Amino acid sequence: MLVRMIYLMTTRTFAWLALLCRSTAAKNAEILILRHEVTVLRRQVTAPKPDWPDRALLAALARLLPQRLPDHRIVTHAPCSPGTSA
Repeated sequence: MLVRMIYLMTTRTFAWLALLCRSTAAKNAEILILRHEVTVLRRQVTAPKPDWPDRALLAALARLLPQRLPDHRIVTHAPCSPGTSA
């Protein structure tokens, strides 16, 4: 699992570096496409079950978003109840 987290962080870092070369219009178009894809997927899947590296990455990135978007996040700050795994 630790290897997977390191892999995810490395690939995201290279993806962010590639974003520096893109135009603003291309970035905005990609954001709109990804938002639409997420909307379509949310209609099909009731409860996603990300594992801990995915949760850690999403939680770290979610801190960069404005605080007015908590209802649209998959990973939240809610503590785990007894008997469940994080």
